[in-house]
Amino acid sequence: MKIIDILNSKEVTLSFEVFPPKTDAGFASVARATHKIADLHPAFMSVTYGAAGSTSKNTAQIAADLQNIYDVSVLAHLTCVASDKAKVAEMVRLYQSIGVENIMALRGDVPKDGRVCHDYTYASDMIADIREQAPDLCIGGACYVEGHVECTRQSDDIKNLKKKVDAGCDFLTTQMFFDNNMMYNFLYKIRAAGIEVPVCAGIMPITNENQVRRSVALSGATIPQRFRQMVDRFGDDPEKMKQAGVIYATGQIIDLIANGVTHIHVYSMNKPDIAAAIRDNLSEILK
Repeated sequence: MKIIDILNSKEVTLSFEVFPPKTDAGFASVARATHKIADLHPAFMSVTYGAAGSTSKNTAQIAADLQNIYDVSVLAHLTCVASDKAKVAEMVRLYQSIGVENIMALRGDVPKDGRVCHDYTYASDMIADIREQAPDLCIGGACYVEGHVECTRQSDDIKNLKKKVDAGCDFLTTQMFFDNNMMYNFLYKIRAAGIEVPVCAGIMPITNENQVRRSVALSGATIPQRFRQMVDRFGDDPEKMKQAGVIYATGQIIDLIANGVTHIHVYSMNKPDIAAAIRDNLSEILK
């Protein structure tokens, strides 16, 4: 099923992101984790795509299994920073051949070796290309609540986001954020700029202290004082930090839903127990 149809037909949705193994040796354990998350019956699941297509085979395999065995709608990622037009066309054909109707079109992170392809400058360029190749596909795009880390001005970032939507993006998913007020402010600004597509709020449950530094570097997200206090208090105790992180993420989600942001996408980090804990905390709200 197309993600845009799910978002338009359901008042509240909870979905999860998983990532494929970097090597074939790790496939079995990752597959078990993703299948346990699928058993939670999310609205859909997204499957990430490694730099330079390094996990493309495993991304496609996990996506196919989730959709064809577990009957979960799948959003398969595709990045263009290190992929030329031929590689993108190849992946679009592969996804179509296994029945995937939804592609998350991203620029992606620059590979560690620094090798990039210049067929696409921005994700909007790839979105336009995919839309031309496969008009019936549902295409998702990414957005940053506080502006892209490489963009100096948020107003410029929103202009680029509008180009992405105009190129054929059906819906957006935010990068992680920890202060809901930032999300509400962002939504006001993009709606004022004429961006009307549905927006899924990306939530990252921080369940260990080491995640904080990595998450901030990746997203550039503001860390609220109450979040810092949580990490300071519980960061040295893994079980306490895990519980506190799940509760914090759940609190964010409840506040978002109460304020009309009803499509939630959880970056589950392939942890079925974390995904299940959040799902259980929202059991009545999701009915």
